[in-house]
Amino acid sequence: MTENAQQQPSAPHTELPTQYAPADVEGPLYERWVERGYFEADAKSDKPPYTIVIPPPNVTGSLHLGHAFEHTLIDALTRRKRMQGFETLWQPGMDHAGIATQNVVERELGKEGKSRHDLGREAFVERVWQWKGESGGQISGQMRRLGDGVAWSRERFTMDEGLSQAVQTIFKRLYDDELIYRAERIINWCPRCLTAISDIEVEYQDDDGELVSMKYGEGDDTIVVATTRAETMLGDTAVAVHPDDERYKHLVGKEIRLPLTDRFIPVVADTHVDPEFGTGAVKVTPAHDPNDFEIGQRHNLPSLTVMDEHAVITAHGPFQGLDRLEARSAIVAALRAEGRIVAEKRPYVHSVGHCSRCKTTIEPRLSMQWWVKVGPLAKAAGDAVRDGRVKIHPQEMEKRYFDWVDNLHDWCISRQLWWGHRIPVWYGPNGEVVCVGPDDEVPTGEGWHQDTDVLDTWFSSGLWPFSTLGWPEQTESLAKFYPNSVLVTGYDILFFWVARMMMFGLYAMDGTPPFHTIALHGMVRDQFGKKMSKSFGNAVNPLDWMDKYGSDALRFTLARGANPGVDVPIGEDWVQGSRNFANKIWNATRFALMNGATVEGPLPEPSAMSATDRWILSRLNSVVAEVDALYEDFQFAKLSDALFHFAWDEVFDWYVELSKTTFQAGGPAAEVSKRVLGEVLDVTLKLLHPVVPFVTETLWTTLTGGESIVVAEWPADSGFRDTAAEREIESLQAVVTEVRRFRADQGLQPGQRVPARLELDGTPFAAHEAAIRQLLRLQPEGEAFSATATLPVAGATVALDLSGTIDVAAERKRLAKDLAAAQKERQQAEAKLGNEAFLAKAPDNVVDKIRGRLAKADEDITRIEAQLDRLPQA
Repeated sequence: MTENAQQQPSAPHTELPTQYAPADVEGPLYERWVERGYFEADAKSDKPPYTIVIPPPNVTGSLHLGHAFEHTLIDALTRRKRMQGFETLWQPGMDHAGIATQNVVERELGKEGKSRHDLGREAFVERVWQWKGESGGQISGQMRRLGDGVAWSRERFTMDEGLSQAVQTIFKRLYDDELIYRAERIINWCPRCLTAISDIEVEYQDDDGELVSMKYGEGDDTIVVATTRAETMLGDTAVAVHPDDERYKHLVGKEIRLPLTDRFIPVVADTHVDPEFGTGAVKVTPAHDPNDFEIGQRHNLPSLTVMDEHAVITAHGPFQGLDRLEARSAIVAALRAEGRIVAEKRPYVHSVGHCSRCKTTIEPRLSMQWWVKVGPLAKAAGDAVRDGRVKIHPQEMEKRYFDWVDNLHDWCISRQLWWGHRIPVWYGPNGEVVCVGPDDEVPTGEGWHQDTDVLDTWFSSGLWPFSTLGWPEQTESLAKFYPNSVLVTGYDILFFWVARMMMFGLYAMDGTPPFHTIALHGMVRDQFGKKMSKSFGNAVNPLDWMDKYGSDALRFTLARGANPGVDVPIGEDWVQGSRNFANKIWNATRFALMNGATVEGPLPEPSAMSATDRWILSRLNSVVAEVDALYEDFQFAKLSDALFHFAWDEVFDWYVELSKTTFQAGGPAAEVSKRVLGEVLDVTLKLLHPVVPFVTETLWTTLTGGESIVVAEWPADSGFRDTAAEREIESLQAVVTEVRRFRADQGLQPGQRVPARLELDGTPFAAHEAAIRQLLRLQPEGEAFSATATLPVAGATVALDLSGTIDVAAERKRLAKDLAAAQKERQQAEAKLGNEAFLAKAPDNVVDKIRGRLAKADEDITRIEAQLDRLPQA
């Protein structure tokens, strides 16, 4: 914060353009905030810290609606805490995104007719850094468009020098503690990217495949197994059955012939097999299936790899050199020729894993990889939530978290890529293995070489809450801003990124978890609740909506849909509605300024205020308390909705309108209301600022003359309540609302004036006759006044003379026709719902629809009869 931020407001400016133009305001405002250092965080400050890290977007990425949604929520939290006097750090940065970035650069090379192998590793990595400098990180500029209040001077990259040192340090520590090891296991393999990939990088979808049942063995020693991957049978090393399955007890321990090969394989008994599924017998291919690998380990079965890294068959024989899909068809044909196909089902729809980057079908593959032994780390991550050190919000998400960390398998952390953090392990000419920390000397000499693999991207991003603060150095920032106050992220990566940060944070920081609270949100979907996807044709570029309606409108729409842990539907109509809200704020503030609203001087004593003034201040304080409570509970949708209705309905549509007669009359009462209106706008704009920062900044600085609302003080509930004034204005509102409804029912135009007599004596709002007449366009009764309609409401009576405004006879005729139609609709619906034969045959949705028609008809009849009762006799 700059020194100027502490200055007292100067005299307010009272001129605003007639219309709000977001495109003219947002960019310059944001740059002014950055230049003044409002978003920076001082580790030396004595203010209490408030820290949130950005879930680091991929360096290859651009702003999508998911980013815009998540960033809006984080920005709202940090802007409010900054206004509350916290030393607030929103830590920015980007992830190097190993596979995604390597794929981007390889595609660029492909356009030049080259591959990474043509360049070699060192030159290729240099090419990636060059791409990163020229084209990477466009999302940073887009974050500025959205208004993200991040500390740009602290921006980090998971491959920068400091974070690379953190990666090497924790790898060395884990290795020395025997929590990192190298072993041959089954992993997810992408034959296109040519690397192992993590579970989160596998997308499952229902594909049309085939289920083939085939016969193994000869004569009495035959057994039928089924598979969707017939090509893997070349690597079978057993058939497994359940130990208690009487059908196969005579075969357990025997060896049977594996078709199309010269091999015999054993029949083993294993409890993993479900005797009720299929034939109750399964083929076991330990090198190409994770469950089969576990069976193989239990029974000491050999693991035969029959496919190479490109998913091409390597097994000796007629299928060698065929792609896996070509081999599948050829093997089924060969089995069919031998009479071994028992059944074939096509299409057979089943769930198949695909690489999230290139959409290639992944291949389970036995491979030598580096692993993290997660047992003790996962237990610590579970304990931190169980003992309350870390809260998960909403709480019902805890079960999913425990289901994951309590059953976590060892984590494969090596990737067969060139872009990423190299495994810091060197191999010697005589089988030596040396893990090198950042302060260790690298082994040199003939025959020494470094491991060629790089680390999973999640390994470095798992260190994000403390590596960005300078760890392993004990920096001032680390001492000040660790642990993070809250992590805001999607429930979809609860198991992957969040769990990894929990494990690494507790391990590296002596049992201190990386954050106090994990606040989980849902996914953004279209207005019909459908997942957004380019293939569905419903994907939206948030920049388009920001260009069209302004960043505030997009932010407010997203926040208003953000219920904790629940998916968020969004449609363009809703963004347009939020733009209208921004315009409403603008126009109402402009009106207030033109009528002398001010923040100068203290608020008048309540005794000097009108009931209208006391009512709005009472409501204002209630809303301050409500919004504060909802922020602490991460209820963004509810707090946004509360602010919307308070600002639009109560401040703009009621208080401003009720104050017009006071302003017109002038005098002391008008001066009091001008100060009250200024106070209400000051506080309301501050409450709205975290979600809609741009329009509120412009209006607040104009209203108050203050330097910036970004560093203004967050409003506090003063405790002022006036229930009597609230009841008085609620009664007044009831009168106005009821008369407006009657006018609309009679077809009167909003501006059409009607003679009226108001009998307000004895009501708590007798002093508001001038305001009521102005709001309802009611002119005084003349000598020829004739009360043709009388409305009793809230203890008052409003008599209207409609003789010169509507044709009563024609209106009665029209309403009678509508009433007859509604009664006929009710009779028809009742007849169908009373017909037992119809109810027995009709689908539930049809019956529900008819019940809805009946309810609607009842509502229409009640409404029309009330309108007829209120009309004078013709």
